Amino acid sequence: MTTWLPLESNPEVLNKYLGKLGVSPLWNIVDIYGMDDELLAFVPSPLKSLIFLFPCSDAYEEFRAKEDAELKAKNIEHPKSLFYMRQYVQNACGTIALAHALLNNSDIELEEGSVIKKYFDAGKDITPEERGKLLENDTGFIKTHESIANEGQTAPPDINEKVYHHFIAFVHHNGKLYELDGRKNFPVEHGETTPENLLKDAIAVCKQFIARDPNEVRFTLLGLVPTQ
Repeated sequence: MTTWLPLESNPEVLNKYLGKLGVSPLWNIVDIYGMDDELLAFVPSPLKSLIFLFPCSDAYEEFRAKEDAELKAKNIEHPKSLFYMRQYVQNACGTIALAHALLNNSDIELEEGSVIKKYFDAGKDITPEERGKLLENDTGFIKTHESIANEGQTAPPDINEKVYHHFIAFVHHNGKLYELDGRKNFPVEHGETTPENLLKDAIAVCKQFIARDPNEVRFTLLGLVPTQ
């Protein structure tokens, strides 16, 4: 498996990444400081995606395997318009979460000829597996990711060092809340939502992640929102 340097969960770094990828400056990433209603009220609206960073503990891996088997047995069909990609690059989960967040919101403008617009145009009509392989071999994405991964506030770990945390994205699509995680074989639908309720409904799912790891505190919430 190809290995990239991991991204830091730092909005300043991630917003620089968005700019280099070719995303409109009208949108950016912000920290979400807690799950209480009082703190969520400070999140700019409309939220286009909730990005969640969490530890891949034994409890999570056990749940992921069980969930995957259940979803496979149900043979669920998801909308072809939902942009979902598999992860075949180690440490690329931050990039994949951003791609899921951006490419499932058609009103977020992508610069013509940019890294992310070229990727989207090449990947929009192929399978999630093919999209994952496309990313693995996308030299523009590889170079942009590497340049940003070296710009964090902390020194990047050795490329072969195991990274314990994982990024995923939650988006609204056709009236449903979707969890998009490239390490899973399928998107995960979490019931109905609306653009206005996306934040609240996605937070409810994040709380389930946290409940499965009651002794863990290393969780981070980020939002893709209008630039203030």
